[in-house]
Amino acid sequence: MSNEGEATRATALVTGSSSGIGLAIAQRLLDDGWRVVGLDVAPAALAHPRFRANAVDLRDAAATEAAVRAALQAPTPGAGGVQALVHAAGVLRVAPLGALQAQDGHLMWQLHVDALSRIANLVLPAMRDARRGRVVLIGSRVARGMAGRSQYAATKAALVALARSWAAEVVAAGVTVNVVSPAATRTAMLEDPARQGTPLKLPPLGRLIEPAEVAALTAFLLSPEAAAITGQDIQVCGGASL
Repeated sequence: MSNEGEATRATALVTGSSSGIGLAIAQRLLDDGWRVVGLDVAPAALAHPRFRANAVDLRDAAATEAAVRAALQAPTPGAGGVQALVHAAGVLRVAPLGALQAQDGHLMWQLHVDALSRIANLVLPAMRDARRGRVVLIGSRVARGMAGRSQYAATKAALVALARSWAAEVVAAGVTVNVVSPAATRTAMLEDPARQGTPLKLPPLGRLIEPAEVAALTAFLLSPEAAAITGQDIQVCGGASL
């Protein structure tokens, strides 16, 4: 999104916009001129005239769908409509076989997959009808499988399957759907007590991935220049996949 006039700015829906990667993406998009609607259960961490925070628990299906429908109504006269969806909300729960907790798997499935499906079921048809739109799902390199993270990996792998399936449905309308999958990123998730006991392994780059780096790639995938990129899972791994 570039330096278009105030009346033609488009709107991006960003889940998980109050912290970590979601916050970095929301800030980057605001810097690039987008209007941003944040969907997050946590209090807003941004104050900007083009940012609107919707406090919503994405595990609540009815509340989530109501928030999305409200955003799709484009309440700002002359706004360019919802042209982007970024799903960055998520949690991490880790456990080896023998210690898996059903409630942890259910929580991650609700936030990573079920909430996304409900949101996309409203947003993507609108994009298809408008014949424009961009979707980026924040996945994880762990989606390829990692000991002790099977439940988390399964939900992130599901994002890739959803992205490829949806991309095939809307590509002819000029709508793209991609996944950005970072390796270990410098966010509060790394300090989550649920993660303790799992040693942090730095990628060959020698440092953690920065949220701003994930945001920069996401911003590109939402741009007109990325129109030919769809159905892809792009790794931001600092050399970990080499």
